[in-house]
Amino acid sequence: MPKTESNPIELGTRAADFILPDAQGVLHGLGDFDAKPALLVAFISNRCPFVVLIREAFAAFARDYAAKGLQVLAINANDHEAHPEETLARIGEEVEKFGYSFPYLKDASQQTAKAYGAACTPDFFLFGVDRRLAYHGQFDDARPGNGRPVTGADLRAAADTVLEGGKPAASQVPSIGCNIKWSAGNEPVWFSGAARAA
Repeated sequence: MPKTESNPIELGTRAADFILPDAQGVLHGLGDFDAKPALLVAFISNRCPFVVLIREAFAAFARDYAAKGLQVLAINANDHEAHPEETLARIGEEVEKFGYSFPYLKDASQQTAKAYGAACTPDFFLFGVDRRLAYHGQFDDARPGNGRPVTGADLRAAADTVLEGGKPAASQVPSIGCNIKWSAGNEPVWFSGAARAA
């Protein structure tokens, strides 16, 4: 199965601002979550097998950690014209079907994905209270077809550390998934020809 790794992003990078809609048309921005001690921005999709594998566990993770103060939000940046399963309406259906308790937003211009350096789905960016990047790694080591249990162990450990005021280890296993489906002519500089097949 073709796959794309998350980009190497320097830890300590500040979270990029955004204003993006959810399926109800409500706009959400970075500043809306200032009161939260930690923020997870997850770039996901409705179709990628790597996301499909973990979505129930990811929904459970978000519910578990909301009580601890972690704000989770998900962003779908895939080209919805070429991939109609990634429309705002379908995002709303995903929220209902899988019990997402967090905002699931549409980045139709793909500018937010570019600002974060997102490359794949899923792609996780965990920020501390200062909104500097603390973790940019995998959910866990489960992959489609590898038979390993979906636990969210890596992300859970990182979130625990951040919420306790610490810093996760600098050595982090990149997330792997489908490449973000960039609109024709809108591909970022890091989108290589090899990634186009993913």
